[in-house]
Amino acid sequence: MTATDAFVGLGSNMADPSAQLAGAVARLAALPGTTLLAQSPFYRSKPVGPQDQPDFVNGVVWLSTELTALELLDQLQAIEQAHGRERTQHWGPRTLDLDLLLYGDETISEERLTVPHAELANRDFVLQPLLDLDPHRRLPDGRSLAHLRQHCPDNSLQKLNPVARTPFPPG
Repeated sequence: MTATDAFVGLGSNMADPSAQLAGAVARLAALPGTTLLAQSPFYRSKPVGPQDQPDFVNGVVWLSTELTALELLDQLQAIEQAHGRERTQHWGPRTLDLDLLLYGDETISEERLTVPHAELANRDFVLQPLLDLDPHRRLPDGRSLAHLRQHCPDNSLQKLNPVARTPFPPG
């Protein structure tokens, strides 16, 4: 099977969020048929939705995977569960949130999965880490991430660890 570039958004605002994201990155790197190509810096951001919760830590990883989009989604949800993810409140606090943001140049609209991620254009905490990894990336419809980022609502983004973006060698 041919490998596909996939971008996964990571978020957490509970139980040591930076450690939750670091653990998720390690698990993503260990997925079958998958290589971790690069990791963005982590960013602190205000929560979307209910404001009576801690700030989030967010980032993005760039994978090359032989998994189909739905197989990757299943793996993301399994990693969330392993990190104690409970879906009790829409946009509420969570130990780990993993979102499949982009899967190659595909546009997917299924009951379980929408790619590009439906809220991507409205989330600076997703757009900025994506741009850190690939400043020239475009969505399947041709829109540039840089243009979307310029017109995205501000969510008080604060870079936490600028050295984390070092690409990982394929292998």
